[in-house]
Amino acid sequence: MTVTLDLLDHHDASTRKTLSAISLAVAKSKRVVVVTGAGISCSCGIPDFRSTDGLYNLVKAKYPNAVVKGRDLFDSSLFRDPTSTAVFYTFIAGLKSSIDNAQPSPTHRFIKTLDSKGKLLRSYTQNIDGLEERVGIVGSTSEAAMATGGKGKGKASATGKSKLKLNEVKNVLLHGDIHRVRCTLCSANFTCEQRHLDAFQSGTPLDCPECSSRSEARVARSARPLAVGILRPAIVLYDEPHPLGEEIGAIETRDLGRKPDLLIIMGTSLKVHGLKKLVKEFAQAVHQGSSTASTSASGRPPPNRGLLNKVIFVNKTAPGSEWADVIDYHVQGLTDAFVEKVVEDWKKVRPADWEVQTTL
Repeated sequence: MTVTLDLLDHHDASTRKTLSAISLAVAKSKRVVVVTGAGISCSCGIPDFRSTDGLYNLVKAKYPNAVVKGRDLFDSSLFRDPTSTAVFYTFIAGLKSSIDNAQPSPTHRFIKTLDSKGKLLRSYTQNIDGLEERVGIVGSTSEAAMATGGKGKGKASATGKSKLKLNEVKNVLLHGDIHRVRCTLCSANFTCEQRHLDAFQSGTPLDCPECSSRSEARVARSARPLAVGILRPAIVLYDEPHPLGEEIGAIETRDLGRKPDLLIIMGTSLKVHGLKKLVKEFAQAVHQGSSTASTSASGRPPPNRGLLNKVIFVNKTAPGSEWADVIDYHVQGLTDAFVEKVVEDWKKVRPADWEVQTTL
């Protein structure tokens, strides 16, 4: 049964004690899996979609006759219609510009702290903003994580078949990366530059240089030209397969086998099917760690593990009933406030973890 803890309830002794125990569990942990959603970027300065000056309304002003809203802007079916496609490109251009001006939140920096302290097994995010990369966490779309590279500037692969260096990836972008573009035909992908955004704003994306180069080479040999793809944002829409799906599956399988001892879920409503499956699998692995510890072959009583091997859900709204046997604690509140409390408590109970070694 999930226990809800109000992060702002400073009067209930039981709540305060349990929140402190969660902080201690983080400090004691060795293999933390973090799963995040849009809620961790709310304080970063990225405008919401639905306010009067939100991105939906700004796009609506440019395309007053277009009937595209909500989920439609992230559904792969939008490419079937030229108007909805143009709306999508314009929307993404505006979103990318907003993200470029945003700053990482305390929650992003907390994930980096877990990594720096050697506690982060992996971070999995639904977000496409890439703010984790901004604080130094290597993502699954980073060129540093690509096993092979192309010759072009910002290009991860000339064929779209690059494999990831699984050990280098610390943050898995489950829904792609707004800072990259990829070809609709050959899947070559590149860093998203201003020229791409200018083309998106006009609703006419650029041709893929890889396809164009191959086609021009054939024409030079008096052969028939090849089809040329266009460059689109490298994000994963509803009902689309992930281009790195096999690699991400391999990363998850590896992490499940490495016995994670804490699962922290922050800023997501847990509505997307694929994410729900991932969370439940990691929750099972985390809980199994508690069972293994209690049946140690040594015959000795297991050490006091506190709230290790638990699933912590941090979100303003409570999880649904289907999570009652999956999530142990729901911390009701903002993710930034939660991580700031954890770090504050951590420094008090284990100050040695924060000592900086100096060279004499």
